[in-house]
Amino acid sequence: MQANDITRERLRKLAETRPAEGKVLSVFLNLDPREFGIAPARSTEIRSMLDRASRAVRDADDALDHEELVALRADLERLQSQISDGSLDFKGAHGVAVYASGPAGLFEVLKLSQPVEHEPVIADTPFIAPLTAIGPPERWCAVLVNRRTARLFCGQGDRLEELERFSDDVSRRHDQGGWSQANYQRSVDKEAFDHLKRSAEVTFAHLKDDLPVGILVGAPQELVNDFEGLLHPYLRERLAGRLDIDVEHSSDEDVRRLAQAHIEQATKAKQDAALARLAEEFGAGTGRAASGLEAVELALEEQRVEILLIDGGFEPEGAIEKALAQSANVYVLQDRPELASHGHVAAVLRF
Repeated sequence: MQANDITRERLRKLAETRPAEGKVLSVFLNLDPREFGIAPARSTEIRSMLDRASRAVRDADDALDHEELVALRADLERLQSQISDGSLDFKGAHGVAVYASGPAGLFEVLKLSQPVEHEPVIADTPFIAPLTAIGPPERWCAVLVNRRTARLFCGQGDRLEELERFSDDVSRRHDQGGWSQANYQRSVDKEAFDHLKRSAEVTFAHLKDDLPVGILVGAPQELVNDFEGLLHPYLRERLAGRLDIDVEHSSDEDVRRLAQAHIEQATKAKQDAALARLAEEFGAGTGRAASGLEAVELALEEQRVEILLIDGGFEPEGAIEKALAQSANVYVLQDRPELASHGHVAAVLRF
């Protein structure tokens, strides 16, 4: 399964890491299987990463004191040693980030779900901007249900996996007339309702201890409202869309493909809401919006930032780290022109 070790807590802890002495070495490894799917190609990319890291340490010689340089060389040697002896596990990763600082007792390796193209960075803090752009994995679920079958899929983003599948013995409806037909039909409808109820209960049993950010439902049109109404309130408030899908015969890949469109739409909706909030505060002149790097940096120093918005590719030094350290929400936007007029960085403020 594709790996993603990013969590808000890990990002926050990295953002708060500021060695009293020495520097932090941040290196990134691209393991995109489309380019490095075979062992020789991966080995070449790993050697290239180590060479770039070595060059970065050499080039920083004039800017570092002796102790800082010695510590960085030791960090680099530790990275090289752990790669050579196979201590680092890259299984399932499309990218890897390594943060090392002997003086801070830091050596952290994170598997990433997306490749990262970035040169090594030597700085006072870990360089976490590429990780913020990827973001923590969000758990989504899809429930498929008809009159007799139910299927539950859950996973990170487009990597939904089937967790549960069951069927109940529900009689089929038919169109024979007469009083007996009415009684029979009520019986069939009761069986179908009981199946929907059981499906909702099984779904809650699976999800109650780890609620997803969004739930998608695939069901025949005549059943979907009834099923959603039977879901536990904790699940109903997470309903995020409906899938037009064959409940019994669709493949896992069919479910992932249809779900991904809703997940991407939900992600865009969060970004839209953040940008709309920025436009509202900025337009109203409430003083709760910062536009441009200088104003954003001042707000970060005053710990007033609630939402930080940055254009992808723009790397204001230390801004993301400071925002995460004060529990702000950070959005690194791709292909969104709305921030251009703000100098590619803006913030919504708490006060």
